[in-house]
Amino acid sequence: MNHICDDECRDEGMLDGLQDYIISKPNGDIVIVLHQMGSHGPAYYKRYPREFEKFKPLCHTNELSDCDDKAISNTYDNTILYTDYFLNRTIDFLKENANNFETTLFYISDHGESLGENGLYLHGMPNFIAPNSQRKVPMIMWSETNYNHLINKKDTALSHDSVFHTMFGLLHIKAKIYDKNLDLLRD
Repeated sequence: MNHICDDECRDEGMLDGLQDYIISKPNGDIVIVLHQMGSHGPAYYKRYPREFEKFKPLCHTNELSDCDDKAISNTYDNTILYTDYFLNRTIDFLKENANNFETTLFYISDHGESLGENGLYLHGMPNFIAPNSQRKVPMIMWSETNYNHLINKKDTALSHDSVFHTMFGLLHIKAKIYDKNLDLLRD
């Protein structure tokens, strides 16, 4: 249960109790999915603790029409700062378990956000007209395992299609639908 709550429960609360859960499952592989609130709008100001209010002025409402674009962008940037903190804490957690488990973090956003570019806000535009700010998203992979061949792919355009196949490859799942060409961890 997430005990790190103020205006709403914080993403880092998902790490509470996770070590005990892992220790209770000593025989077998574990896949843990953490689904963040992250930077979901329009209430960006609720997505991080107050100590992460570094970029100002802020938009303290989910009525984005009540705020100027600078305040909206600043508030969104604070959510990114908190996400960076959360990912760092998650990686530290994985490092602490690396002697006993093969640990990997695979992070990808499900969508981007428009913050006023061309008068658009939030997300959800049909793909054929959606701006890049909604379609191009970050992906981060961290692992104790050596994946140096990923350096060769750093400038390659990827899609969410690779997530499924990379997870299958990472977990050594054999299936007819697995496409090694879409697995980011395959040479």
